[in-house]
Amino acid sequence: MSGAVTASPGRSGAAPLPAHRRREALAAGSPIQPIIKDVGEIYSRLLDHRPVIQGEIRYFVKEFEEKRGLRELRVLENLKNTIFETNEHVLPKCEQAMQDNLSEAFKRLQAANDMIHRLQEREHEERKLHADKLMAREEKRIAHWDEFIKEQENKQAEVDEEHRKAMERLREQYSEMEKELAKYVSF
Repeated sequence: MSGAVTASPGRSGAAPLPAHRRREALAAGSPIQPIIKDVGEIYSRLLDHRPVIQGEIRYFVKEFEEKRGLRELRVLENLKNTIFETNEHVLPKCEQAMQDNLSEAFKRLQAANDMIHRLQEREHEERKLHADKLMAREEKRIAHWDEFIKEQENKQAEVDEEHRKAMERLREQYSEMEKELAKYVSF
């Protein structure tokens, strides 16, 4: 009950009483009073949890503030010590190891780069030499071809010349034969 004021049904003109006062007024002199008192206690123990909850809240806040505060201080102190140790000891060791390893890796990379550069130069020289050989072979082949064509032209000229001479001889021979035949035909 929220303490609402209601008028009592049998009284007219009397001021209305709050609900809890009405119960006390009804129970004040009656044998029900111990029962009402017991019911009130039972209600406050079973259904009214505010005092228990407030006690638990106070206990939780106290524990949280005390224990957690100390725990967080310890955690922060450990973090501070870890950071200090890392800055003072671990970080310089890591930097030194990194410098050593990086310089070694850099030297290896330079050596590998030099080797690759030499290999590329060799390959370039081999390609150039191969291209020069191919050009020389091509020039030689062209020279042979030109020589072959000239030789064929010379042979053709010789054959043509022989053919012309043979034709001349045959003409002369046939003309002589005709002359001789003409001698015999006149008989």
